[in-house]
Formats: sequence, C-alpha cells, structure tokens
Amino acid sequence: MSKLVRKNYPELGDVKAPYVHSVKHADTLYISGLTAFGTPAQHKGITAQAEEIFSQIRKIICSEGADFSSLIKVTIFITSFAEINALREVLYRNYGEHLPASSLVEVSRLFSPDLSIEIEAIFSL
Repeated sequence: MSKLVRKNYPELGDVKAPYVHSVKHADTLYISGLTAFGTPAQHKGITAQAEEIFSQIRKIICSEGADFSSLIKVTIFITSFAEINALREVLYRNYGEHLPASSLVEVSRLFSPDLSIEIEAIFSL
C-alpha cells in the first residue's frame, strides 16, 4: 500500500482549518480547494482571484517537481457565471495546451463573502 504524504506549504500561509494544502498518493497529487483568501486579490474580481489561485497551484506543483503538463482534473466553484468569458481566458492562459478534465459548478457562496472562486486540482507526478 502506498504511503500518503500530507503537506502544507509555508509560502501559501498558515492553514487555520482541518485540512492540508495537498495529499500525495503514489504518483498522484491532490490539491485542496484554494482561494484568494488573505491575499490582495481577495477583494478583487474573479479573474484576479483565479490568477492568484493559479499562482498558488504553481508554487505547489513546482515544489513537487511537476508542471501544468501533468494536470489531470480541476474542479472549479464560482459564485456567479457573470464573468465566465474572462475566467475562461485565465484558464486557457494557465493551462496552455494541457487542457484537463474539468467540472465547473456555480455555488451560492464560498466561506467568505469576498471570494468568488475556489479551485481544486489533481496532478500526475
């Protein structure tokens, strides 16, 4: 049986809830839902928040020796489809040619009213 490695990344800030930033199992990295909470992007629109989240994801995967070419799946939670076209531009820019399997879900709210997007991801290592 493969060992599970649960990990937080200091550059992403302290986790103040019962979760870790990522869990590695064999050659798969599961990244928890990330938001722009506690960053300058928190009070901005969905595109700024999405770019902040992708910056966080990039920090995690770089420290694990991966890049977006190994992205398997994303699940994206948004509070409104109003800015979907702008969000798609951010997604294409960050994915490049490596389009993942994806789910996009509209939710009534996230844990803070300032947040409009949360992204979780799965990578192959």
